[in-house]
Formats: sequence, C-alpha cells, structure tokens
Amino acid sequence: MEQISVSKSFGGSQYVFSHYSEVCQCDMTFAVFMPPQARKTKVPMLWYLSGLTCTHQNVMDKGEYREVAAELGIAIICPDTSPRGGDIPDEPDNWRFGKGAGFYLDATQPPFAKNYNMRTYILEELPKVLDSSDLALDFARQSIFGHSMGGHGAITLALKNPERFASVSAFAPITRPSIADWSAPAFEKYLGSNRAAWRAHDATCLIEDGFRVKELLVDQGVEDPFLQTGLRPDLLKDACAKAGIPLTLNMREGYDHSYLFISTFMRDHIRWHAARLR
Repeated sequence: MEQISVSKSFGGSQYVFSHYSEVCQCDMTFAVFMPPQARKTKVPMLWYLSGLTCTHQNVMDKGEYREVAAELGIAIICPDTSPRGGDIPDEPDNWRFGKGAGFYLDATQPPFAKNYNMRTYILEELPKVLDSSDLALDFARQSIFGHSMGGHGAITLALKNPERFASVSAFAPITRPSIADWSAPAFEKYLGSNRAAWRAHDATCLIEDGFRVKELLVDQGVEDPFLQTGLRPDLLKDACAKAGIPLTLNMREGYDHSYLFISTFMRDHIRWHAARLR
C-alpha cells in the first residue's frame, strides 16, 4: 500500500493510504489512526464504516475520534464506501446508488458485480493489506461501528461474523434496508429482483433468520429527517427483543443525521468498544 499522508495527532499518527484492490478492480483509499501506544505494542482495531456519499475523509475530518482513541490505545480504520474511478459503473445524479453507496455487500448483477464487492473488500482484502504492513495492529481484537449506510454495514457484517468482531455499534443505522426508500432501489440493482436474496444484507431480517451478536449499541437522533422513511430503529428494537439480543437504543432529543450528532457521541461509542476489546 502507498502512504498518501501522515499527520501527528494526540501523540498518535493519522495515516491515509491507497492500494489497488483486486476485488473492486480499482484504486482504493482508506484512513488509519494509530494511537501512541502502537509504538510499543500491537493495538486493537475498531473499524468505522461511513454512510452514503462519504469517503474515508468525512469521519477523519469531522468524527472527532482521535483524542479518545489515543487515550484508550485503539486504532481506528476508516475504509471508503464504494469502488472509485472513471470506469466504475455509476449513476452520477443518484446519491443513493453507485459511487459513495456500496452498501457493504457484494453485487451479483451486471455491470456492478465486477467492482461493487465491498463485503469481501472489508472482510478479506483490506485486512490482508493491513496485515502485510508494518502497522502494529492486533487482529485478535477487532470491533466495528458505522453511520447510516455504514451502520447497516457494521451490524450485518457483525451478525454474520460474530467470531470476528468483539462488539458492534451504530449511529442512525438503516435497520431494514430491504424496504427503506433510499436503499431498496440500490439492492435491486446490486442483487437483482429476488427479494429473498436481500435478506442476507438486512440487519432486521438476519436477526429474524437466526443470526446473533452478544449485544448492540445504537444512537439515533430524534430530529433525524430520515428516521421514519429510511432508518426505522423500532424495527431493529422489535427484532432484538424477540431474539433476546440486548440492545441499548439511545434516542437523542434534538439531534439530526449529521456529523455534529455523530461527533457528540463518538467518545461514548469508542469507550464502549474499548471495554469489550480488552
């Protein structure tokens, strides 16, 4: 992988790297914050998956995660949200699909199946790239969280890989993307018209189908304009209650969907993960 930049922050190092992705067939960029403790020992890994329209840059600039990550000795890994490049199939006028909207799944439908393989990228390829680097990362201790589309991705990946991730949390996740107005059209383009295939990428459906995590933390802004049309935390709450999954659902009065909301509760989430990564 190629280092694009590095900056010192709170005694640690904020890196940005790029590499050629075989599974996405394009160059991919990602960010890694290494806390100061990494100079002496391997540190646990916390993956952050961003939402629609975002790149690695959004949370790096606005997420305010570095101070607490440096204090607790946790590496924060921030991948991109989709394949990139001039030859990648896209709908430039549709912010809910294409570049910036990979939904952390592997597409099965042409022409998207060639490049839109974000599930394999996050779970397999990028970890191999990181493992081959000289970064002091402890692959035996990993957790995952994310925002909106990335919250959807974090929960679904954790549900299907409970042995991989010690904990999972989300800010304003799309909890039932197979029916949400801003994700169902993308699912059809990526996965085809057979809605039964969509269940493997829907957190609520996965829980209904028997997939489990030990517990789940979700923060949701009450003033989020997408609360009832795209996010539907009530559906996740019901599914967790029926499955016996402990869910902490914090409905935050006055907060919306923005990074002002995310950054307010970022420290709470990182501390919650840190307690489970010991």
